[in-house]
Amino acid sequence: MYHHKAPHRNWMPNLPHLDHFAGRKFDLPESFYDDYASRSAAARDQDMRIEDMYMSMDMKLFPEDYGTETGTGGQKSFNAERNWQANYNRMTEDQKAQWDAHYDPIRKAFREANLTGNELIEWKYQRYMEDYLGSVVSVDENIGRLLEYLDANDLTDNTLVIYTSDQGFYLGEHGWYDKRFMYEESFRTPLIMRFPNEIQQNGVNENLVMNLDLAPTILTAAGVDIPTAMQGMPLQEVYNLPLTDDWRKSLYYHYYEYPHGWHKVKRHNGVRGDRYKLIHFYNDIDAWEFYDLQNDPNELDNLIDHPEMQSHINAYKEELKSLQNFYGDTAAPTI
Repeated sequence: MYHHKAPHRNWMPNLPHLDHFAGRKFDLPESFYDDYASRSAAARDQDMRIEDMYMSMDMKLFPEDYGTETGTGGQKSFNAERNWQANYNRMTEDQKAQWDAHYDPIRKAFREANLTGNELIEWKYQRYMEDYLGSVVSVDENIGRLLEYLDANDLTDNTLVIYTSDQGFYLGEHGWYDKRFMYEESFRTPLIMRFPNEIQQNGVNENLVMNLDLAPTILTAAGVDIPTAMQGMPLQEVYNLPLTDDWRKSLYYHYYEYPHGWHKVKRHNGVRGDRYKLIHFYNDIDAWEFYDLQNDPNELDNLIDHPEMQSHINAYKEELKSLQNFYGDTAAPTI
């Protein structure tokens, strides 16, 4: 298990990578200025918009650059300015000198620009992207070191490598950063697997898989029986197969942290099939959303009240009930 914390907030790239994306212009996602018009209050009431990122911790500025901290994106007890100052003070004097050589011109340009409105929001987006992707460079480097070790020690052919993540992440889609929602950008998770003796090279598999499948897959590769309590399925069954009728047709999701924790994402569960997705927000609200992912990949048009969708919606509600029962999820409300 080889876990990297580098891309976690507050996205501080390794010193050699500070300039890796400097000056690059990142295009705004199509949904960057999403107004959430067709959706429930859950999409509007969250606290994870890029425009609300902290000027201190997130943007790496100091009070003399911006005056009063106005960002939210956290908990009431969180002091962003104090947190950022503590992070900065952890550096050695040599590290601070390298850091300042990169960020001082950014701070100066920001003070002189006196940005407001959309110009300020888009400036935050560019800064966020440079720092986030600069942090990911360290992940790429160190995964490369691991793969090179396998090659150098004749372990490649006998090693199953699984590259994945704990979730997807918003890079400006819907105007957001972070994760938690069942919308595609955070729901979909990277999964790349390499096992030269079993998995075909450069193959792409479209079967619906879950993080629950990873443990059974690893046990099967090691020749160990899968405990009956495990709810996932070994991916060996679909390693090299096209989309198959013998595999699952839908995925279950449940987020239940609200109102505790960060970003005010309301509790919800849901089901995703190969084309449609049903989401139920509950707890302090009772709201449904339904999306046609083929015609609306950005999930901007909630079809829950569309007359022609009612048969699909009813079928997905039945599937949601079935999956909730299958996984023994008693925390979500019964439909």
